[in-house]
This record gives sequence, structure tokens and C-alpha cells, in this order.
Amino acid sequence: MEESVNNLKESKTRNSEQNNKGALATIISVFFFWGFFAASNSIFIPACKELFRLDQFQSQLIDFAFYGAYYLGAILIFILSGLFNTEIINKWGYKNSIIYGLIISAIGAILMLPSFNLQSFEAILASLFIVALGFSFQQTSANPFVSLLGNPETGAHRLNLAGGLNSLGTTIGPIIVSIVIFGATTQDVKAWVQSDDFSLASLNYLYLFVAILFLAIAALLYFSKNIPEGTEDAEFEKAPKAIRSLGLITLSLVIVFGLVFNEYRHDQVDSSFIFQLLIVGLIVIVGGLLLSNHLAIKNSEGWGAMKYPQLVWGMLAIFSYVGVEVAIGSNLGELLQDESFGALEAHQIAPYISMYWGSLMIGRWAGAITVFNPNNTLKKALFIIVPYVAFGCVLLANFLSNQDISGLYFYVICVAVLITGFFVGQEKPIKTLFVFGTLGFIAMLIGIFTEGQVALYAFLSGGLFCSIMWPCIFSMSIAGLGKYTSQGSSFLIMMILGGAIIPPIQGKIADLWHIHDSYWVAFVCFLFLSFFALKAKGLLKAQGIDLDGKFEKKED
Repeated sequence: MEESVNNLKESKTRNSEQNNKGALATIISVFFFWGFFAASNSIFIPACKELFRLDQFQSQLIDFAFYGAYYLGAILIFILSGLFNTEIINKWGYKNSIIYGLIISAIGAILMLPSFNLQSFEAILASLFIVALGFSFQQTSANPFVSLLGNPETGAHRLNLAGGLNSLGTTIGPIIVSIVIFGATTQDVKAWVQSDDFSLASLNYLYLFVAILFLAIAALLYFSKNIPEGTEDAEFEKAPKAIRSLGLITLSLVIVFGLVFNEYRHDQVDSSFIFQLLIVGLIVIVGGLLLSNHLAIKNSEGWGAMKYPQLVWGMLAIFSYVGVEVAIGSNLGELLQDESFGALEAHQIAPYISMYWGSLMIGRWAGAITVFNPNNTLKKALFIIVPYVAFGCVLLANFLSNQDISGLYFYVICVAVLITGFFVGQEKPIKTLFVFGTLGFIAMLIGIFTEGQVALYAFLSGGLFCSIMWPCIFSMSIAGLGKYTSQGSSFLIMMILGGAIIPPIQGKIADLWHIHDSYWVAFVCFLFLSFFALKAKGLLKAQGIDLDGKFEKKED
């Protein structure tokens, strides 16, 4: 009898694991499109800069609209949850929330068609905003959903697997979009944009196809009976103080950036004043969150998930991580046209931009190895083999699109540094974040104080060191949140706002001084991420949580 019961339990466990694998495979497909759109902005930025006669800061408004939507979408979810006295995402279920997000993104992709036909920069920004607004719903739901689909201790590794597919999108997205716009990725962007034949309308069929895919995935999720709804049995607790705090931060940002846009309407633009406004916006975010953390420590009532200091500091870490990841890539095209980097033409720049975003794929593929539970010997071998296989895939993608990849061969040295970082990090999220944050700010220093190929490789390697930071930061930030996990996830998604704030700041520094000097921004971001790893370790230890060792949680 006992043996029969055990067999039944084992059968249910196997069925559950099988369903989880099927659900995981479906859910992580949306990660691909996040990467596809985000990296495609690297092609839109130089093209729009030429077409609409923009400066470097103005061109970064593409990132501002795209990543700003993440913040507004996430805070909208939070405010609605407070108004209706229920956790909206948990009420809908993670699966349904992803479906709603896919539908919104499909609408944005469809609206891209008239935007391209009109060749209106403002309409393009609005359409990208709607696409990213849908992504905000998807990311708020998909990240904790992926963590729930299996053993909590391997949640970060499943996120790395999803991140690997996301990075595949970042690798091929710029290539596909560039081919569709210019006919070939070797086309001189400036000459083509200024020609009479140029039209963004060439992207119509691509984005119509993407919209159809969004709707198809939404339908697959809706009609699939094997994918769980993804809800948690948790009592909702209002967070009025957190709402007020984030509301004031949001209102302040609206005022600051309203002044920025208003300044650009003048005939004589005061660049120094704009830079000061951007810094004020940054201070509002950092100062507002740190003040909230200080007040929550004094009296935690009414703060919801923000009463956990690891979450508040994690919000700043996500802000810095997304900001530096986007800023390096978005300003890379301008950097490579500088004389100290060879004054490359557009057709020479494309493979380096692809390699930067491909670097994220290299690291995430390696970070996902543990999901497949190889034995220790095979795992060590795969940590060496997989990054080089991914590196080869990036080279192959560029080779097949007729790119000159001769300048990328020695980047293999940077991949070796990444592999060393994995072994030093020992698959421990806190230690790994510290190691890669440190490697990141060292790489930025090398890039700032050198020129040519060495500096270029140093800046490109920022993608390698960013590659697995998201799951590390996410796991550390929501550890121990319990019933506040969904709310905490929403707060973290808000801080993708870093991709909207930090790139324009770097772009304005490039306009005021020099594009090379602007990478001090990336140095500061990586330095903070290393600090966060140490800070979070102490905060979690005080709560009885050790993510790098045995997981324990003190009773409240």
C-alpha cells in the first residue's frame, strides 16, 4: 500500500515537472521579443538621428519612450491594486497578465505601420511606448512566473535560460531590422537615409508579422490547459505610503522632463540647463527611494513590499543595471564614429553593435547551463564550451549577413574573462553579481583611459558582464518577500526606467563634452552594482537569508 502511494506521488511529481517544462518553454518565448525590440532601437537611433536631424540626446528619446513605458505600466498596476484593494496581477493570474500584455504590444506593433508611413518621429515614439507598455505587463508577470515553475533554488538559472532566448532576440533583431530598412546591413546609413529612396515604410510587413506573432502566442496561452494560471495564495495588503512616495517621484519626473522637452522647443537650446534637469531627475529617483527606505525602517506600516530594504536597494540596482546595459549599446554607434576609434562608417559599425548585444547572449547561455542539471564534470566543461559556441553563433550571424568580422576575432579573450568570472562566482547570485560588477567597472576604466581596439573591446565586454545580472538582482531583491513577491516584482519592473534616464544623461554628456568621456556614466553604474551585492548580502543575512549558501528565513 505504501509503495503504491509513493508511486502515485512520484507520478504526480513527474507530471507536474513535465507540465512546468511545457509552460516554461511557452512563457520564455515572449522573452525573445523583448530583446528583439530593445536591441532594434540601436538601429532606429542612428537612422532617426539622420532622418530627423537630431542631436545625440534627442536620439536617445527612443530609449526614453521605450523604457519609460515600463515604469508607467508597472506603477499603473500598483496604483490600481491599491484602488481596488487587491493585487491586480495575482487576481488576473500571471498567465492572463502576460496575455493582456501581448495584446497591448500587438496594438503598438500595428500602430508602427502608420508611424512609418508618415515618417513621424513623435508617432514612432508613441507606438514604441505602447509596445513597451505591453512588455511591462508581460515582464511583471513572466519573471516571477518563471521563478515559480520549479525549485526556488534554481529560479535564477531558469531566468538565465529565458534571458538566453531574450539575448538571441537582441542579437538578430538589429540585423533583421537593418536588412529590412536598408536592404543590407552593409549599407551606409547616412547616405541611405538622405537618399530619395529611403522610407521607414519598408518595416511595415515586419511589424505586421510581429503583431500577428504576439496575438498567436496570446492565443496559445489562452487555449492551453497545461499552463497553470500562476496565482499565489496571499492576502493583499495596501501600501498607501508607497503609493504616495512613488506618486511624488513620478510627478516630479513628469515636471522635470516636461521642462526638458519645453526647452527643446526654443530656438536657442540651453544644453547646460538640460543637463542640470537630467541630473535633478536622477536625484529625484535615487533620493526618493532612499528616503522611502529610511522612513520604512522607522515605521514599516503602510509601505507594503517597500518595507524590505533589499527590495528598495534592488530597485536602484535594476535602475542602474538596465541603464548601463542600454546606455553602452545606444551610444556605441556614436563612439565608433569618433576619430580615436577609427571614424568607422555605418557599415563597419553594425558587427560591433551586434557583438555587444550578442555578448548578453554569450553570458546568459552559460548562465542557463544549470537548468539542465548536468553532473559537475560536464557542467565545468559546458561553462567553457557554451560561451564559445554562443560567440561563434554571433560571428556566424554577422558573417551570413555579409559583415566584416575580422575585427572581432580577438574578442575571444574577453569571453575567456567571462568564463573565469563564472568559475569565481560559483553559481552564487550575490558573489556572481559582485564579481561581474567589479569586472564591469574595471572594463569601463580600461575603455576610458585607452583608445582603439583595446578600448572598444573593453566597452563591448560591458555586455558580457551585464549578461547575468538581472536574475541575480531579481533573486536577491525578492528573497524573503513572501506575500509581497508580486508587488515587489512590479516595483522592480518600474525601475527599468533606468533605460529611459541614464542613456539620455550619457548622450547629453557626449553633446557637452565628448562621447568617450560619457562612459564614466557606465563606470558609476557598475561600481554601484558591486556595492549593491555587498549591501544586499548584509541585509539578507540580518533576515536569516543566505542565497549563496543554505536558504533560511526567520519567522516574523
